[in-house]
Amino acid sequence: MLSTLEIWNHIQRQLFAVMEEEIGVLTEKDRQFVEVMGLVPLGLFLEPYRWCGVGCPPHERAWLVHAFIAKSVYEFPTTRALLEALGARPTLRRLCGWESAGAVPHESTFSRAFGAFSQDELPQKVHVAMVSQQRGKRLAGHVSRDSTAIEGCEKPALKAPAAPKVPGKRGRPPKGQEPPPPPPKRLDLQPGRTLAENLADLPMACTIGCKRNSKGHQECWIGYKLHLDTIDGDIPVSGILTSASVNDSQVAIPLAQMTAERITSLYDLMDSAYDAPQIHEYSRRLGHVPIIDSNPRRGQKIPLAPAESQRFKERTASERVNSLLKERYGGRFVRVRGAKKVMAHLMFGLIALTAMQLYRLIL
Repeated sequence: MLSTLEIWNHIQRQLFAVMEEEIGVLTEKDRQFVEVMGLVPLGLFLEPYRWCGVGCPPHERAWLVHAFIAKSVYEFPTTRALLEALGARPTLRRLCGWESAGAVPHESTFSRAFGAFSQDELPQKVHVAMVSQQRGKRLAGHVSRDSTAIEGCEKPALKAPAAPKVPGKRGRPPKGQEPPPPPPKRLDLQPGRTLAENLADLPMACTIGCKRNSKGHQECWIGYKLHLDTIDGDIPVSGILTSASVNDSQVAIPLAQMTAERITSLYDLMDSAYDAPQIHEYSRRLGHVPIIDSNPRRGQKIPLAPAESQRFKERTASERVNSLLKERYGGRFVRVRGAKKVMAHLMFGLIALTAMQLYRLIL
């Protein structure tokens, strides 16, 4: 397996020159797309899509994956815009794998393939492999945890009716009788469960979310929340999609479990939304140092120590990654419905973003 530096040197010295002789001058976006594809390990993940020899041979799934990543790199808002570009730009078409405009599949083929990729979580598997290969054996100093609003294009799900409450006996309980304990909260249960159990417990339907932005104003949206863990170098290593109404603190422990399986880190940086004793304790259980801004709703706001305050500045990495995903890699152009498809769309953008951030570390 080539290192990132070896891949970069190969691309810069040999591959670009050979490709320009073959298909013409490459634009900046073309070069960026080639760099991204140089780090995408597709091989093993495409085995389930190989033609079994029965029926009509399907279109090459690797080329379709290339096209969906190109959609994020070139910032095409829709699949139709991608298809128009594939038909009009021979360089892009050949970089994806098709030699002629007539060989590009119909839009319905793209739709069916995207549905299969999202159902099998193919982009998530590719991203995990990329992070493990490039950063799995390196020590990460800081993990910055944050969420960002993802606006959907579907109606919010109806809220499930609450279970009817059984009326209790009025008045004080008899002397010596303890009141029944309250049901355990999600945060209380998460530390004792596996990652799969915690993920299955998180709501994923399209709902209405509200949060206070950086300027102190309340904003609402219909859709989802994308929760990301970002390490030094602005590299996203883990992501979970939930309903927009889910509180950030309920995803902290599953994210920590997911990230701990992929990399080794030292500090967990989180804002005041994650200030809960269960999160502090679980971070320490993993051998990390939690640096979490205190929440004034829990009482008097406790300022961070000077050394912690200095390290807490590294948390801006999560905000930069959220902004990059939305501004440059298709995070604002969600045109699919359903949590699995929305996550697949975002993960294709995160694959491109992760690859570019890895390259920037060696420049």
